[in-house]
Order: sequence, then structure tokens, then C-alpha cells
Amino acid sequence: MLLNLSINDLAVVKTLDLDMNGGMSVLTGETGAGKSILLTALGLALGDRADSGYIRPNSKRAEINLEFDLSDAPKAKTWLEENELDDEQHCLIRRVINHDGRSKAYINNRPVTLQTLQELSEKLVEIHGQHAHLTLLHSEEQRRLLDVFAGNQALLEQVNACFQQWQQSNRELQALKKASVDSIEREELLRYQLDELQQLDLNKFNYAEIVDEHSKLAHLEEILSTGHRQLDLLYENDEQSLNRLLLQSTHALNDLTRFAPDIESINGILNEAQIQIEEAAHQLRRYLDNLEADPLRLEVLENQIGMIQSLCRKHHVQPEELPELATNLEQELNNLTHSGERIDSLTDKVEKLLAKYGEIADQLTRQRQQGGQQLQTRISAMIKELGMPQGEFIVKISPLNSSLPRTDGQDKVEFLVSANPGLPAKPLAKVASGGELSRISLAIQVTTSHDKTTPTMIFDEVDSGIGGSIAEIVGQKLRALSLNRQVMCVTHLPQVASQAHHHLYVSKNNRSDITTSNVRPLNTEERVEEIARMLGGVNITENTLAHAREMLFQSITDTSSVS
Repeated sequence: MLLNLSINDLAVVKTLDLDMNGGMSVLTGETGAGKSILLTALGLALGDRADSGYIRPNSKRAEINLEFDLSDAPKAKTWLEENELDDEQHCLIRRVINHDGRSKAYINNRPVTLQTLQELSEKLVEIHGQHAHLTLLHSEEQRRLLDVFAGNQALLEQVNACFQQWQQSNRELQALKKASVDSIEREELLRYQLDELQQLDLNKFNYAEIVDEHSKLAHLEEILSTGHRQLDLLYENDEQSLNRLLLQSTHALNDLTRFAPDIESINGILNEAQIQIEEAAHQLRRYLDNLEADPLRLEVLENQIGMIQSLCRKHHVQPEELPELATNLEQELNNLTHSGERIDSLTDKVEKLLAKYGEIADQLTRQRQQGGQQLQTRISAMIKELGMPQGEFIVKISPLNSSLPRTDGQDKVEFLVSANPGLPAKPLAKVASGGELSRISLAIQVTTSHDKTTPTMIFDEVDSGIGGSIAEIVGQKLRALSLNRQVMCVTHLPQVASQAHHHLYVSKNNRSDITTSNVRPLNTEERVEEIARMLGGVNITENTLAHAREMLFQSITDTSSVS
């Protein structure tokens, strides 16, 4: 159950801290007072898309906080535990919207993604918008409502999982069958390409080493010439080598140490340098002695590099990618070679999945038919109460014109209605007027809600197009719905408002440069005045107040007829 809603700097709301109650609460106020912004705030906190346009002018950010009691939401509590977001019996949700359009979401003070927030929200709150009757015209929405009512979720998950497996296997099977038509030519091409690649000895293939060796052999003459010149300069020239000059310097300085002992450390550095030059010269000599021209090896490397570059251009890859290319070609060749076995295996698998899908889909159809009978009985009874005394509601379930599996089963679900006796039932869009469609929509929402576990339900002007005694019945139905859950309803109808356990009033303040909306709970006398305003408009008479007081008193004391 929603315990508290707080808003800061969201549209026309500067600050709001509202404690919520169980049972049925109504939200009323003048048109344009800001009732919709509360539902907007709830939607944003529960995961709706946000942008900077929601931020109140001259404010840095907008923030919405929700606090829930989870004692009536076991599914939400279990979900929080499984996702390591639980915090005893309460759940805190926070949504912050920044000026750059980005937003942050938190569950129990831990940051979460928008998708994670939406997964939790589905288990806490269900919102029925004022245009729900329009979505009711779509076949998919009608099927969804029937499945919710009939409790078909487990079967739906099974049938859809089986469909996904069948679809994946069938796609692979069809691809293999198509490939098998020209597989012979493809096999020949793959074998030829693999033979080309395998000439490179790919098990020991290292393109960088090949290039380095080729570069050394191609420039061998320059390496030897420059190397011997440097060897002569470093060590082997008896008169002018660096080694000879350093020896002369160390001997000369060594004689001076008798008069200047401080020079000894300098002489030590020169001795180390002389030793390093001598070692470098010895290593250079060994390296040069081991070098020898190898024209045949150079020719082999040039041919190998030419082949590598040709294959890279042919296959549009880099030299380092040739071993992976060969592996992929070998795998494809292996698949083609064994494609006949794979086709047989997949054919058997597809047939078994198809049979399994058929069994589950048939079971789903039977449950839909049983649920459809119950749903049409309940809704037919309710629309009679809602001012359609001759109305009949029918749930038509017919097979889809498809021999292949589909998501959500093999049934087409269609809601039909006959508003007058003797007339055949027709689809909702063809026979129901706007008011009738609103009543049918409300009957479906109330009826299907009895079988749900969502602890909080919000109805946004779902009673539009309804008035008089029918509006009073609508209010009674919503009040009855609140006996085992929290119900919030935005309404303009006094007959609905008078049925609520709690009454919230939205007002607008235009005294400053920026319009501000405020929400406050009404006491009994204030409720009488608000219901009177909803009844009588501008001029509220004593008779109007008396009527309002009677409506409120009657709703509190007489609920025995509510079903």
C-alpha cells in the first residue's frame, strides 16, 4: 500500500508531502487545478519516461518520493529480496529529474535502472487511465485482459518459451535446407580456400616475425657494413677507438690522483664506461660473425609475404586475422559436410517442439474458453447494473488462420456486445457509443481487478461519460473494490466522490508569478462543501448542501447492497 507521496519542484507543484490511507480515496478539484500532475508524478516515480520539461520554472531539479508498506504486497517483497534491494517491510522509491533531461532512480536508497524500477512497479501499482476504453478496442488488449482474469500467465510463459525454441530451431533448419542446394559448389570453394591458407603453416604463423626476418635479410649488406664500421670505432682501431681513448684518459687521470684524490671517483666512472664499451663491442662482433647472406631464404620469405598480402586482399582481412579466417572456413566446411545429419536432427527436434507447442496451446485455449464464460457472465451482469439493462457481453474465442506456432497461443480473442435485445452481438467499436464504451471498460477493469494481487489501484477519470444513478453504482463498485486493496480515483462526479473513505482536494494558487497547486485532505464538513460544489457549480444553496450531506451520510452507512 502507498503510504506517502512527496513531490518537489515538479510542474505546478513546488512542494507536497501527502500521507495516503487504505480503502478508497478520491481526488477532486476544479478543472485545471492540477489533479493530473499527481498522476504524472506517480507515473514518473514508477518508471515513466522523463524530460526536463517536467521541472518547475527556476528550479534545478524535480524529485518524487514514494513510500510503500509491503505487508499486502508479497510478490513485491519477494522480488526485492531476490534482487537484494529489500529493506524490511517498507519500500522507498525515489526519482530525480535533472535539467539536462537525464534522471536517476533509487529503490531503498540504491541506484537502479529504469527497467528495474518498472519491474518492481508492476507489482505495487496498477494505473487505469481515462482513455482505457480506447485501448480496449484492440484485440491484443482484449486477449491480455482475458488471460489476466483467467490466470493464464504460467501457461502463456510455457507456450511462448516453446514458441521461441521452435522458431530458433526452425530458422536453423530452413537455413540448412537452403544451403544444401548449392552446398557442393560451396564445399569445393571452401576446400580450395583452406588449401591456400594451410600453405602458410598457420599453426606457427607469426606475420610480425616473418616481416622482421625478411627485413634483416634484405638489408644484410647495410647491417654488416655499418656494424663493422661501428665496431672499428668502438674497439678495434688501435689508435683512434673509443676504448683506446678512454684507456689513455683513465691512465692520465690515475697519475693525478696522487695530487688530487677527488679525481679518483671520476676515474672510476670512466673505468666503468670503458668496460661497458668493451662489452658492447664483443657482443656486436658476435652478432656480426653470426650473420651470413641467404638468398634462398630471402626468396622464400618474399614469396610468403606476397602470398599473405594476396590472401588478405582476397578475403578483406588483416594478416593477423588469417588463422581465425581459416578456423571459420574449416568450421563452415565441417557443418556442410555434416549438414545432412544436422538436418535430420533438427527436423526431428522441430516436429517434437511443434507437438509440444500444440499441447500447451490447446490447454491454453481450454482455459481461455472457461475463463471467457465466467468473464462474460460477470461483465454482462455488471453492465446491466451500469445502465445497459438489455446489454449482453460475449467473449468470442476463435482459432487463428495459421498452421504455424505464434506467440501467445493460437487464439483470436474478441469482445462482442449486444446493447439491445434481438440484435446480434458485434465488436465493441461497431456498436458501443462513447458512454457505453466507458461503462463496459469500467466493468471490465473492476471485474478483472478482483483477481489481481496488485495492492494499489489508481483510476484516472474512468467514469467519464457516466452520470446520474449509474455514477452512484460506479462509486459503489470502486468502494467495494477497495475492501481488499488501496483504491485512488480522480473524478468529477459527486456520486463517486461521496463513496470514498478519504477525500483529497486539489487547489490552484495564482497569487504569485508562477502557478502553484496544492493538495490537502478534507474533513467531513469540507467534504460536504466540495460535493455540493460538484453538484451545484457556482451557486451553492442550502438545498445543495443538504443533498451533499445526504449523499455522504448514505454512502458511509449504507453499503450492504454493494457486490
